[in-house]
Amino acid sequence: MIRTIALASTLIAAAGPAMLGGCAGKNHASKIPSAAPVSPAAAAKYQDPVATSTLRERAMDRLTELANDPNPQLRVNALEAMLVTPARLATFIPAALKDPNPAVRSTAAMMVGKAKLKDLSAAARPLLTDTSPFVRASAIFALQRCGAEVDPSSLAGLILNDPSPRVRAHAAYLLGELGEPSALGLLHEAAKAPNARASTAEVKLMQLQVAEAMVKLGEEDQTATIRAALYPARPEDLEVAALAAQILGQLRDKASEAELIYLTAREDRAGHKLPAEIRLACAAALARMGKTQGTFLADEYASNPLPALRAQCAYAYGEIGRTENLPKLEALLEDPDGIVQVSAAAAVLRMTAVPG
Repeated sequence: MIRTIALASTLIAAAGPAMLGGCAGKNHASKIPSAAPVSPAAAAKYQDPVATSTLRERAMDRLTELANDPNPQLRVNALEAMLVTPARLATFIPAALKDPNPAVRSTAAMMVGKAKLKDLSAAARPLLTDTSPFVRASAIFALQRCGAEVDPSSLAGLILNDPSPRVRAHAAYLLGELGEPSALGLLHEAAKAPNARASTAEVKLMQLQVAEAMVKLGEEDQTATIRAALYPARPEDLEVAALAAQILGQLRDKASEAELIYLTAREDRAGHKLPAEIRLACAAALARMGKTQGTFLADEYASNPLPALRAQCAYAYGEIGRTENLPKLEALLEDPDGIVQVSAAAAVLRMTAVPG
């Protein structure tokens, strides 16, 4: 997964309502699933490989439906979720590369690169001249990852000169994924480039993506920049702090374990814990490092009225693993909100993937 579905990918964060557009997704139920404890019988159900396989197919069927949903955000997230099943993902890519929504086109191109779908790389080439800079950057990434001939210089132009810090963040993320150490100089230059018209939060998000890319390319000391963003000073810093936790999990930064554990339990002077978004992001990050004790945190918010939090809980269940969480994901597959459904389906696919 490029980014968690609950917190959204770099592209989704960058896209915003104007880029995503569209209408609400389809509902499959009328009420929020209960977060009641799983009964022993329900927990034992998924000891049976047939039951697990059936749930996996249900999740795949749901993603197939959501990949064709009128809401482009659901189409984007469904494509991301299918990355763990490249053969099925490939069947949706040709149409997605021609989708009217730029966020969908960009994600489709990224998936071509992430899954190295070389047979589809030629279909991504026309996107090199797309009107959206997100799409153009993703097309370069797709072609380079698939070993096709492409001029990467426009990716450098985007990260240095585009007026949008979200576009620059997207380009930085892709450079990190490409794994070319020669891009480090470019990333250092991008980190210092001014953004006079950008909000403080947008600049911080871009700096996080640049720091993550640098770590991926070998500059381990940049993890200090990411750790420093874990502590939000203002409400607008919440997205930054949650992304920082998420990145540390993706990087499996063991040195941040103690801080992440502390943040899940930290209280202010009034006895209030940190916002749920940060606590859940920390729990999921810790799970990626092998600390899978965070189920209780996801349980705490799984029936929250906010769909984004329920979706983040589903993501956390998937990262934590543990068979006893599959019944909870089964319930979240029937959530009234499509974002929760796609997050639950993605978690089921990750948890039930066959090793190898």
